[in-house]
Amino acid sequence: MSERNELLDALQRIEQESNIKKEDIIAVIESSLVSAYKKHVGKNVNVEAKVDTETSRLSANVIKTVVAIVNNSMLEIDLAEAKKISPNAKEGDEIRIPLDTEDFSRIAAQTAKQVIVQKIREAERDKLFEEYTKKTGQLVSGVVWRFANRSIVVDLNKIEAILPISEQVPRERFTIGNHIRALVVRVDKTPRGPVVVLSRSHSDMVKRLFEVEVPEIYEKLVDVVNIVREPGLRSKVVVVSNNSKVDPVGACVGVKGARVKPIIDELHGERIDLVPFSTDPIKFIASALSPAKVLSVNIISPENKSAEVIVSDDMLSLAIGKNGHNVRLAAKLTGWHIDIKSEGQRHAESLQRIATSAQELTSIEGIGPKTAEILIKAGYANIEKLANSSVDELTAFQGIGAKTAEKIINSAKKQLK
Repeated sequence: MSERNELLDALQRIEQESNIKKEDIIAVIESSLVSAYKKHVGKNVNVEAKVDTETSRLSANVIKTVVAIVNNSMLEIDLAEAKKISPNAKEGDEIRIPLDTEDFSRIAAQTAKQVIVQKIREAERDKLFEEYTKKTGQLVSGVVWRFANRSIVVDLNKIEAILPISEQVPRERFTIGNHIRALVVRVDKTPRGPVVVLSRSHSDMVKRLFEVEVPEIYEKLVDVVNIVREPGLRSKVVVVSNNSKVDPVGACVGVKGARVKPIIDELHGERIDLVPFSTDPIKFIASALSPAKVLSVNIISPENKSAEVIVSDDMLSLAIGKNGHNVRLAAKLTGWHIDIKSEGQRHAESLQRIATSAQELTSIEGIGPKTAEILIKAGYANIEKLANSSVDELTAFQGIGAKTAEKIINSAKKQLK
């Protein structure tokens, strides 16, 4: 095989295996030749080097400027000497003086080899960085390789990744050799190469698992609107259908839970609540408190996004959740402050309010216990409302005459002063 073919074959092989262009490799060789010559004669000399891919030969020239008087022999040549090399030379021209490369070509070759090896490593690192940067936000699979302090090092086949303690789920435990799936959250560039950072606690981990298990999500028939999560405990996933014939919650659960079960298994038993999206805050809040069944939702303040939720006595602990995680996630999901009360609590509070109002009303002249009860039921539960009422309004109630009504109104007004 000719030297030319050997060089071209070598360049093509490096290009294919390391993704480095032939032109870049040739540039490295030429640069190494220049560096090797400068080590012999000095760094200030102006040298160019070329690789002829046709003949597989190296050539080098010193470049000097033609001048009348030479002040710097490294960079300049007088006109008489220049004409010996190029008869048509004149002042201001650049003259190329051929060099014998045999003396330093071996050093140049060694330097080129080192630089090419380094370039190949850098190209491989850049390729991995680009490949895994594109996978940011996606799931990857690997094997637990080792532990570094409290972080888990995962072998992704092509590269090692790290699952830091901050991105782990507290309840999960892995041993060396375990298969593991995780979300790529970012890829960092370091002098030793790219570092892939993984997460199993990120909410997008749940989203990607649903995209894998639920075809309707992958096909955009169902969208995941939002996910809130307390890793290892519970996730709430808001879904909406883009097709009236598709039930978003049913599609995600699957027949007998066939679709959601693999996700729960992957998350080591983390509970998942699927919440249908609604623009009606009452419906949305009620659904967000799943699996608890809500009896009623009362909007206390639309401006402050405050709501009171009533559940049956046996649903109170389920609605609140262990350490309050269910109501906390529901509040985070909806953006509303949610105050949960049981029917028993609500009834007790109602009785307490009635008792307080009755005690307040019976302090007014003309109102006894029975009259107070009638007025409270009618909505006249405080002194201020009675003071602003009319005789006609009060006489409409059983047992209150005109004189009594007038006495009640006057007495209420006195108490307000």
